[in-house]
Amino acid sequence: MNAATAGPEFAALLRSAWRELTDPQDLWQLAAIAVAVGIAVLLDRLAARREVSAEYRAVKLGVGGVKRLVFPLTAVALLVMARAAFRALHLHVSLLSVAIPLLGALAIIRLAVYVLRHVFGASTVLATFERWIAATVWAAFALHLTGILPLVVGFLDDVALPLGRARISLWTVLQGGFWVALTVLAALWLGSVLERKLMRADRLNVSARIALARFLQSLLVLVAILIALPAVGIDLTVLSVFGGAIGVGLGFGLQKIAANYVSGFIVLLDRSIRLGDLVTADNFTGEVKSMSTRFTVLRGLDGREAIIPNETLITSTVVNHSFTSRDLRAAVQVQVAYSADVEKALRLLEEIARAQPRVLAEPPPGALVTGLGESGVNLEIGFWIGDPERGIGGVRSDISRQILAVFRREGIEIPFPQREIRILGGDRAPPGAGGDKDRTPGGAIA
Repeated sequence: MNAATAGPEFAALLRSAWRELTDPQDLWQLAAIAVAVGIAVLLDRLAARREVSAEYRAVKLGVGGVKRLVFPLTAVALLVMARAAFRALHLHVSLLSVAIPLLGALAIIRLAVYVLRHVFGASTVLATFERWIAATVWAAFALHLTGILPLVVGFLDDVALPLGRARISLWTVLQGGFWVALTVLAALWLGSVLERKLMRADRLNVSARIALARFLQSLLVLVAILIALPAVGIDLTVLSVFGGAIGVGLGFGLQKIAANYVSGFIVLLDRSIRLGDLVTADNFTGEVKSMSTRFTVLRGLDGREAIIPNETLITSTVVNHSFTSRDLRAAVQVQVAYSADVEKALRLLEEIARAQPRVLAEPPPGALVTGLGESGVNLEIGFWIGDPERGIGGVRSDISRQILAVFRREGIEIPFPQREIRILGGDRAPPGAGGDKDRTPGGAIA
């Protein structure tokens, strides 16, 4: 059976099946199909629940493909056995002969869509709407085999909207949508291939690679649309009718989105913010984990992640803690008593800081006197670290603990405020108040 005669022959087979279906004696074919489909659905659900751990990607791909073939192939196998049995009993099998190729086509379509999903990557629309896409393609194939597709196409072609000298029908729109989707998928696949190659180009800066990859993907999608629309007979000049509406929409409703995309390309190209930088933006401090054309993801030291619109990075002040250098200065303050040996305390502070593994040797830690306080001498140990993305709380804590231990061992006193309050009033002082000698004029507090 060749392609030219497949449709008419299948339509004749379908008409024969319909005649058999109207005969009450032949309703057992429906029962056979229902039993086969029920068993296939049960096995399909059991296979979907079983999780097969596989180390290699090829094995995972094969297991996923087999799971998608459980339902159609099981149903086809059962129906083939039922048809053979019915033929041996000289019973009608036209309805079974209709169901078998349709289920076989479903198996092929499911497998093809699954393979394309992994070719284009898990982030494409194929991963989200895999079953819907397979069902749509199968429905179109079934309509073609049954000979109903020309009637559907004729009905869709009659529903048309005249735009100037052009005529846009519903069938033309569906054709355009199909070819646009197909070419866009191809463009996204080609863009992902180019992106992987660009990411391996060590001579380019990371931000430049990301910007170039995003630009190439956008350009490929635009070219795909410009190629697909004329291929189905849609004149591109017709799109100028919608230009005014699109312009108004961009001016009012989509201006923020457009600004974010433009700002994204600016940030990626001027390299003011790069992957791995520790920045503070919109009152949130974190490491730059990912950058796209619309937003930038910051991961805080506590595990939280903030999605910052790129326009914010352009229009507001951003503190980049590692723009020209990743070295970051931190300090720990401590106070010693006036009776303590200040020079010895400063020397011990520098030794404690130098002993920390995260503290850089160059520039070296430095201790200094920052002031003379009410209770003691204020000291500060300043030091530099080269990994600001790990935070400064841990290294400050380690240095503070060492200061307490070393100062206690060396006899250096860390003072704390102490107050002695004595209340004097009347002719007699309270017990322990020190008597008349501690009185002040008017019974004031001493």
